[in-house]
Amino acid sequence: MTNSSWDARTGTSTGETRRGRRLSQRISRLTEVPTGSMVELPGRGRTYVVDLPGPSADAPVLFLLHGSATTGMLNWFPMLRELQENYRVVVFDQRWHGRGIRSERFDLDDLADDAVALADVLGVDKPFYAGYSMGGIVAQLIAHRHPDRVAGLILAATTYRFQDKWRERAFHRTWGAVMASMSAMSFRRAELYAARQAELPETSWPVGRMDRWAMREWRSTSGWAISQAVAVLGRFDSSPWLGSVKAPTAVVITTRDRALPVYRQLEMAKMIPGAEIFLAQAGHAACALEADVFVPVFLEAVQSVVNSSRALS
Repeated sequence: MTNSSWDARTGTSTGETRRGRRLSQRISRLTEVPTGSMVELPGRGRTYVVDLPGPSADAPVLFLLHGSATTGMLNWFPMLRELQENYRVVVFDQRWHGRGIRSERFDLDDLADDAVALADVLGVDKPFYAGYSMGGIVAQLIAHRHPDRVAGLILAATTYRFQDKWRERAFHRTWGAVMASMSAMSFRRAELYAARQAELPETSWPVGRMDRWAMREWRSTSGWAISQAVAVLGRFDSSPWLGSVKAPTAVVITTRDRALPVYRQLEMAKMIPGAEIFLAQAGHAACALEADVFVPVFLEAVQSVVNSSRALS
Protein backbone atom coordinates (compact mmCIF):
# COMPACT_ATOMS: atom_id res chain seq x y z
CA MET A 1 0.00 0.00 0.00
CA THR A 2 1.87 3.04 -1.23
CA ASN A 3 1.75 6.67 -0.05
CA SER A 4 0.05 5.74 3.20
CA SER A 5 0.67 4.44 6.69
CA TRP A 6 -1.72 2.61 9.00
CA ASP A 7 -2.97 4.19 12.21
CA ALA A 8 -3.56 1.21 14.51
CA ARG A 9 -5.55 3.37 16.92
CA THR A 10 -8.20 4.51 14.42
CA GLY A 11 -7.86 1.93 11.66
CA THR A 12 -7.55 4.66 9.01
CA SER A 13 -4.89 5.78 6.54
CA THR A 14 -2.76 8.56 8.01
CA GLY A 15 -0.98 9.41 4.76
CA GLU A 16 -4.17 9.90 2.79
CA THR A 17 -6.76 10.97 5.35
CA ARG A 18 -9.55 11.65 2.91
CA ARG A 19 -9.25 8.19 1.39
CA GLY A 20 -8.89 6.76 4.85
CA ARG A 21 -12.14 8.39 5.94
CA ARG A 22 -13.93 6.95 2.92
CA LEU A 23 -12.56 3.51 3.74
CA SER A 24 -13.58 3.94 7.37
CA GLN A 25 -17.09 4.92 6.33
CA ARG A 26 -17.35 1.81 4.15
CA ILE A 27 -16.06 -0.36 7.00
CA SER A 28 -18.48 1.20 9.47
CA ARG A 29 -21.38 -0.13 7.42
CA LEU A 30 -20.08 -3.68 7.85
CA THR A 31 -20.89 -5.72 10.92
CA GLU A 32 -19.32 -9.07 10.08
CA VAL A 33 -16.27 -10.54 8.40
CA PRO A 34 -17.42 -13.43 6.18
CA THR A 35 -15.94 -16.62 7.54
CA GLY A 36 -14.42 -19.55 5.72
CA SER A 37 -12.59 -22.77 6.40
CA MET A 38 -9.39 -24.60 5.59
CA VAL A 39 -9.82 -26.63 2.39
CA GLU A 40 -7.57 -29.48 1.27
CA LEU A 41 -6.47 -29.40 -2.36
CA PRO A 42 -5.51 -33.03 -3.11
CA GLY A 43 -1.77 -33.42 -3.52
CA ARG A 44 -1.17 -29.70 -3.09
CA GLY A 45 -1.93 -28.59 0.47
CA ARG A 46 -4.47 -26.66 2.53
CA THR A 47 -5.64 -23.11 2.09
CA TYR A 48 -8.18 -20.77 3.65
CA VAL A 49 -11.32 -20.37 1.53
CA VAL A 50 -14.36 -18.12 1.90
CA ASP A 51 -17.19 -19.32 -0.36
CA LEU A 52 -20.07 -16.83 -0.48
CA PRO A 53 -23.32 -18.01 -2.09
CA GLY A 54 -24.89 -15.97 -4.86
CA PRO A 55 -28.53 -14.93 -5.26
CA SER A 56 -29.39 -18.24 -6.97
CA ALA A 57 -27.97 -21.70 -7.52
CA ASP A 58 -27.04 -20.87 -11.12
CA ALA A 59 -25.38 -17.52 -10.39
CA PRO A 60 -22.01 -17.02 -12.14
CA VAL A 61 -19.06 -18.05 -9.98
CA LEU A 62 -16.34 -15.46 -9.45
CA PHE A 63 -12.92 -16.43 -8.06
CA LEU A 64 -11.02 -13.47 -6.56
CA LEU A 65 -7.21 -13.58 -6.68
CA HIS A 66 -5.42 -11.18 -4.35
CA GLY A 67 -2.20 -9.21 -4.70
CA SER A 68 1.12 -9.83 -3.01
CA ALA A 69 1.77 -8.92 0.64
CA THR A 70 -1.92 -9.25 1.50
CA THR A 71 -4.65 -11.90 1.88
CA GLY A 72 -7.79 -12.70 -0.03
CA MET A 73 -10.10 -11.05 2.47
CA LEU A 74 -7.90 -8.01 3.09
CA ASN A 75 -7.64 -7.36 -0.67
CA TRP A 76 -11.30 -7.85 -1.54
CA PHE A 77 -13.49 -7.16 1.52
CA PRO A 78 -14.69 -3.67 0.42
CA MET A 79 -16.65 -5.10 -2.50
CA LEU A 80 -17.86 -8.51 -1.33
CA ARG A 81 -21.35 -7.38 -0.40
CA GLU A 82 -21.94 -5.80 -3.82
CA LEU A 83 -20.49 -8.78 -5.69
CA GLN A 84 -22.59 -11.27 -3.74
CA GLU A 85 -25.75 -9.57 -5.00
CA ASN A 86 -25.11 -11.08 -8.44
CA TYR A 87 -22.43 -13.76 -8.12
CA ARG A 88 -21.25 -16.67 -6.04
CA VAL A 89 -17.91 -15.34 -4.77
CA VAL A 90 -14.89 -17.44 -3.82
CA VAL A 91 -11.98 -15.80 -2.01
CA PHE A 92 -8.89 -17.72 -0.92
CA ASP A 93 -5.33 -17.16 0.27
CA GLN A 94 -2.68 -17.98 -2.30
CA ARG A 95 0.56 -19.79 -1.55
CA TRP A 96 2.60 -18.35 1.29
CA HIS A 97 0.10 -15.56 1.80
CA GLY A 98 -2.11 -15.49 4.89
CA ARG A 99 -3.26 -19.04 5.56
CA GLY A 100 -2.39 -20.31 2.08
CA ILE A 101 -0.50 -23.42 1.05
CA ARG A 102 3.07 -23.75 2.34
CA SER A 103 5.74 -25.00 -0.03
CA GLU A 104 9.51 -24.76 -0.27
CA ARG A 105 9.31 -22.81 -3.51
CA PHE A 106 7.16 -19.94 -4.66
CA ASP A 107 6.18 -20.56 -8.26
CA LEU A 108 3.51 -18.69 -10.21
CA ASP A 109 2.52 -21.80 -12.17
CA ASP A 110 1.73 -23.47 -8.85
CA LEU A 111 -0.51 -20.55 -7.91
CA ALA A 112 -2.42 -20.89 -11.17
CA ASP A 113 -2.80 -24.65 -10.77
CA ASP A 114 -3.94 -24.18 -7.15
CA ALA A 115 -6.85 -22.03 -8.33
CA VAL A 116 -8.01 -24.68 -10.80
CA ALA A 117 -7.58 -27.39 -8.15
CA LEU A 118 -9.83 -25.38 -5.83
CA ALA A 119 -12.42 -25.11 -8.60
CA ASP A 120 -12.31 -28.91 -8.86
CA VAL A 121 -12.87 -29.31 -5.13
CA LEU A 122 -15.78 -26.88 -5.20
CA GLY A 123 -17.30 -28.53 -8.26
CA VAL A 124 -17.00 -25.44 -10.46
CA ASP A 125 -16.16 -26.18 -14.10
CA LYS A 126 -15.51 -22.70 -15.53
CA PRO A 127 -15.42 -19.83 -13.05
CA PHE A 128 -14.68 -16.23 -13.85
CA TYR A 129 -11.29 -15.18 -12.49
CA ALA A 130 -10.66 -11.65 -11.23
CA GLY A 131 -7.08 -10.86 -10.32
CA TYR A 132 -5.64 -7.80 -8.61
CA SER A 133 -1.94 -6.96 -9.10
CA MET A 134 -0.17 -10.32 -8.52
CA GLY A 135 -3.59 -11.96 -8.77
CA GLY A 136 -3.93 -10.56 -12.29
CA ILE A 137 -0.72 -12.31 -13.26
CA VAL A 138 -2.01 -15.56 -11.80
CA ALA A 139 -5.26 -15.10 -13.74
CA GLN A 140 -3.30 -14.71 -16.98
CA LEU A 141 -1.46 -17.94 -16.24
CA ILE A 142 -4.72 -19.77 -15.52
CA ALA A 143 -6.06 -18.72 -18.94
CA HIS A 144 -2.79 -19.83 -20.56
CA ARG A 145 -2.38 -23.15 -18.75
CA HIS A 146 -6.06 -24.10 -18.44
CA PRO A 147 -7.95 -22.28 -21.22
CA ASP A 148 -10.88 -24.69 -21.09
CA ARG A 149 -11.46 -23.92 -17.39
CA VAL A 150 -11.96 -20.15 -17.68
CA ALA A 151 -15.28 -18.42 -18.37
CA GLY A 152 -13.71 -14.96 -18.37
CA LEU A 153 -11.00 -12.73 -16.91
CA ILE A 154 -11.04 -9.42 -15.04
CA LEU A 155 -7.50 -8.08 -14.69
CA ALA A 156 -7.07 -5.11 -12.34
CA ALA A 157 -4.02 -2.99 -11.50
CA THR A 158 -1.74 -5.55 -13.09
CA THR A 159 0.79 -6.01 -15.87
CA TYR A 160 2.29 -8.49 -18.30
CA ARG A 161 5.92 -7.88 -17.30
CA PHE A 162 8.08 -5.86 -14.93
CA GLN A 163 11.71 -5.51 -15.96
CA ASP A 164 11.40 -2.80 -18.56
CA LYS A 165 13.31 0.10 -17.04
CA TRP A 166 16.81 -0.19 -15.61
CA ARG A 167 15.61 0.59 -12.08
CA GLU A 168 13.16 -2.29 -12.25
CA ARG A 169 15.79 -4.66 -13.63
CA ALA A 170 18.19 -3.68 -10.86
CA PHE A 171 15.52 -4.05 -8.17
CA HIS A 172 14.27 -7.47 -9.25
CA ARG A 173 17.74 -8.87 -10.01
CA THR A 174 18.92 -7.77 -6.58
CA TRP A 175 15.97 -9.51 -4.95
CA GLY A 176 16.60 -12.59 -7.07
CA ALA A 177 20.20 -12.75 -5.90
CA VAL A 178 19.17 -12.26 -2.28
CA MET A 179 16.63 -15.06 -2.45
CA ALA A 180 19.08 -17.40 -4.19
CA SER A 181 21.51 -16.90 -1.31
CA MET A 182 18.98 -17.64 1.40
CA SER A 183 19.21 -21.05 2.99
CA ALA A 184 16.50 -23.58 3.78
CA MET A 185 16.64 -22.28 7.33
CA SER A 186 14.96 -19.09 6.12
CA PHE A 187 12.10 -21.17 4.83
CA ARG A 188 11.84 -23.02 8.14
CA ARG A 189 11.72 -19.76 10.09
CA ALA A 190 8.99 -18.47 7.77
CA GLU A 191 7.10 -21.74 8.23
CA LEU A 192 7.20 -21.37 12.00
CA TYR A 193 6.02 -17.77 11.68
CA ALA A 194 3.13 -18.86 9.47
CA ALA A 195 2.12 -21.54 11.95
CA ARG A 196 1.86 -18.91 14.69
CA GLN A 197 -0.37 -16.77 12.47
CA ALA A 198 -2.56 -19.62 11.22
CA GLU A 199 -5.49 -19.30 13.61
CA LEU A 200 -8.74 -18.67 11.76
CA PRO A 201 -10.12 -15.12 11.83
CA GLU A 202 -12.95 -14.05 14.07
CA THR A 203 -16.42 -13.88 12.57
CA SER A 204 -16.98 -10.26 13.53
CA TRP A 205 -15.44 -7.23 15.16
CA PRO A 206 -16.84 -4.34 17.24
CA VAL A 207 -17.53 -1.20 15.23
CA GLY A 208 -14.37 0.89 15.16
CA ARG A 209 -12.04 -2.06 15.74
CA MET A 210 -11.46 -2.99 12.12
CA ASP A 211 -7.80 -2.12 12.66
CA ARG A 212 -7.24 -5.25 14.76
CA TRP A 213 -8.61 -7.55 12.08
CA ALA A 214 -6.79 -5.76 9.26
CA MET A 215 -3.45 -5.75 11.04
CA ARG A 216 -3.75 -9.43 11.89
CA GLU A 217 -4.54 -10.23 8.25
CA TRP A 218 -1.60 -8.16 7.04
CA ARG A 219 0.81 -9.72 9.53
CA SER A 220 -0.24 -13.24 8.53
CA THR A 221 2.09 -13.03 5.51
CA SER A 222 5.78 -13.25 6.41
CA GLY A 223 8.50 -11.00 5.05
CA TRP A 224 10.15 -14.09 3.58
CA ALA A 225 7.05 -14.83 1.51
CA ILE A 226 6.83 -11.25 0.26
CA SER A 227 10.49 -11.37 -0.75
CA GLN A 228 9.93 -14.62 -2.61
CA ALA A 229 6.98 -13.14 -4.46
CA VAL A 230 8.89 -10.01 -5.48
CA ALA A 231 11.80 -12.05 -6.84
CA VAL A 232 9.56 -14.41 -8.82
CA LEU A 233 7.24 -11.69 -10.15
CA GLY A 234 10.27 -9.84 -11.49
CA ARG A 235 10.91 -12.69 -13.95
CA PHE A 236 7.34 -12.86 -15.24
CA ASP A 237 6.63 -12.00 -18.88
CA SER A 238 3.44 -13.11 -20.61
CA SER A 239 4.06 -11.24 -23.87
CA PRO A 240 5.01 -14.40 -25.85
CA TRP A 241 1.57 -15.97 -25.31
CA LEU A 242 -0.83 -13.29 -24.07
CA GLY A 243 -2.25 -12.81 -27.55
CA SER A 244 -3.52 -16.38 -27.53
CA VAL A 245 -5.92 -15.79 -24.62
CA LYS A 246 -9.43 -16.52 -25.86
CA ALA A 247 -11.56 -15.87 -22.77
CA PRO A 248 -13.62 -12.67 -22.63
CA THR A 249 -11.47 -10.17 -20.75
CA ALA A 250 -11.83 -6.82 -19.05
CA VAL A 251 -8.82 -4.80 -17.93
CA VAL A 252 -9.25 -2.27 -15.11
CA ILE A 253 -6.44 0.26 -15.40
CA THR A 254 -5.56 2.23 -12.28
CA THR A 255 -4.66 5.55 -13.90
CA ARG A 256 -2.80 7.02 -10.91
CA ASP A 257 -0.75 3.91 -10.26
CA ARG A 258 2.83 4.55 -9.16
CA ALA A 259 3.70 0.88 -8.78
CA LEU A 260 2.67 -0.35 -12.25
CA PRO A 261 2.96 2.23 -15.04
CA VAL A 262 -0.30 3.03 -16.79
CA TYR A 263 1.28 2.59 -20.22
CA ARG A 264 2.21 -1.00 -19.37
CA GLN A 265 -1.28 -1.81 -18.14
CA LEU A 266 -2.57 -0.42 -21.43
CA GLU A 267 -0.05 -2.44 -23.45
CA MET A 268 -1.28 -5.58 -21.71
CA ALA A 269 -4.89 -4.78 -22.54
CA LYS A 270 -4.07 -4.26 -26.20
CA MET A 271 -2.31 -7.63 -26.39
CA ILE A 272 -5.43 -9.56 -25.35
CA PRO A 273 -7.85 -10.06 -28.26
CA GLY A 274 -11.10 -8.20 -27.67
CA ALA A 275 -10.21 -7.01 -24.17
CA GLU A 276 -12.41 -4.17 -22.91
CA ILE A 277 -10.72 -1.37 -20.97
CA PHE A 278 -12.11 0.28 -17.84
CA LEU A 279 -10.44 3.24 -16.14
CA ALA A 280 -10.30 3.76 -12.38
CA GLN A 281 -8.82 7.11 -11.41
CA ALA A 282 -6.96 5.72 -8.43
CA GLY A 283 -3.60 4.37 -7.30
CA HIS A 284 -2.26 0.87 -6.84
CA ALA A 285 -3.95 0.35 -3.48
CA ALA A 286 -7.34 1.35 -4.88
CA CYS A 287 -8.98 -1.95 -3.86
CA ALA A 288 -8.93 -0.76 -0.24
CA LEU A 289 -7.80 2.85 0.09
CA GLU A 290 -9.91 4.16 -2.79
CA ALA A 291 -12.71 1.62 -2.81
CA ASP A 292 -15.34 4.28 -3.46
CA VAL A 293 -13.65 4.96 -6.81
CA PHE A 294 -12.50 1.47 -7.67
CA VAL A 295 -15.49 -0.69 -6.75
CA PRO A 296 -18.06 0.79 -9.19
CA VAL A 297 -15.59 0.46 -12.07
CA PHE A 298 -14.69 -3.08 -11.06
CA LEU A 299 -18.34 -4.12 -10.82
CA GLU A 300 -18.96 -2.75 -14.31
CA ALA A 301 -15.96 -4.66 -15.66
CA VAL A 302 -17.14 -7.94 -14.10
CA GLN A 303 -20.64 -7.53 -15.52
CA SER A 304 -19.21 -6.79 -18.96
CA VAL A 305 -17.21 -10.02 -18.98
CA VAL A 306 -20.16 -12.06 -17.73
CA ASN A 307 -22.36 -10.59 -20.49
CA SER A 308 -19.73 -11.37 -23.13
CA SER A 309 -19.40 -14.95 -21.89
CA ARG A 310 -23.14 -15.45 -22.03
CA ALA A 311 -23.24 -14.09 -25.58
CA LEU A 312 -20.68 -16.70 -26.64
CA SER A 313 -22.48 -19.64 -25.02
